[in-house]
Amino acid sequence: MNQKVFRYVLFFTIPVLFFLFTMETDAEENKEKLYNQRLLLYKKIETITNLPWYYLAAFDQYERNIQKDKEDELIAITFPEEVWYGLGNIEKIDQVEAIAFYNGIGKDGNGNGKASLKEPEDVLFTAAKLLLENGITEDDIKISLWNFYKRDLSVKTVMNIAKVYRHFKTNALFDRRFPVSITHNYSYRSTWGHRRGFGGNRIHEGTDIFANYGTPVIATTYGVVELKGWNLYGGWRIGIRDIHNIYHYYAHLNSYADHIQIGDIVKPGDLLGSVGSTGYGPPGTAGKFPPHLHYGMYKDNGHNEWSFDPYPYLRKWERNTIDAQ
Repeated sequence: MNQKVFRYVLFFTIPVLFFLFTMETDAEENKEKLYNQRLLLYKKIETITNLPWYYLAAFDQYERNIQKDKEDELIAITFPEEVWYGLGNIEKIDQVEAIAFYNGIGKDGNGNGKASLKEPEDVLFTAAKLLLENGITEDDIKISLWNFYKRDLSVKTVMNIAKVYRHFKTNALFDRRFPVSITHNYSYRSTWGHRRGFGGNRIHEGTDIFANYGTPVIATTYGVVELKGWNLYGGWRIGIRDIHNIYHYYAHLNSYADHIQIGDIVKPGDLLGSVGSTGYGPPGTAGKFPPHLHYGMYKDNGHNEWSFDPYPYLRKWERNTIDAQ
């Protein structure tokens, strides 16, 4: 490349890179601002109702996880209009007296005498009252969530999200990490959907990350340990459900980190165990395949759960982890 062409390329490249960097920085700042606004609202309703903010934040986050196009909304919680305004309230009168007359659940959270589905404070105040219907203890809130969702996994997930928020004292939890130590040798490619034969024909629900025995296996995200122990296919494995209704499955482990138990809260980078080759037989079976971590991801939409390809996420988290070193 001659000097003139080089200067020409440089002249146009630098502004483009600067523009992209500025856009990314602005997006991160806007995201942080949005989460701070949410936290302020949660804590405002906590002051009014005495409901700890993390229960309300978890309820809101769960609804954001199961609904489409809610990520950038200030509040994701919503209620059917007929439930909010009352079945007989055909004109949807939002005066609190009218809503109460028609047995609607809408409450006035901002003190203007109205209960509007379009007002975040009204919606959050109503949600808080719903969660407090049976009392303020953890078991009471579980009962209220069960009455609302009629689903054990939904109740469990909301309570786990609340547990994570309470532990870290914030809802702004964005960090992610690659699931094996990047200071060790490893390799991987997209293997989701490939055929597997052990135990009958089935698809491979994850990505295999090949590494030596003993390579550290780490948590990729914030969540709660939901499962630990032996599985015929996965050997020694750990399952973690995160704050986005995603279940992270780590299989074929050689060992577990000391003291890690079901119910523990984890954050990105926490040690979970080490790479092994366990599985495909009764407890203790190992060596039927090369050592590797099977990493799977499963999304829950409030009705059912399904596997999806973790490979694109792993590539992104690998870059994040390298940049953080």
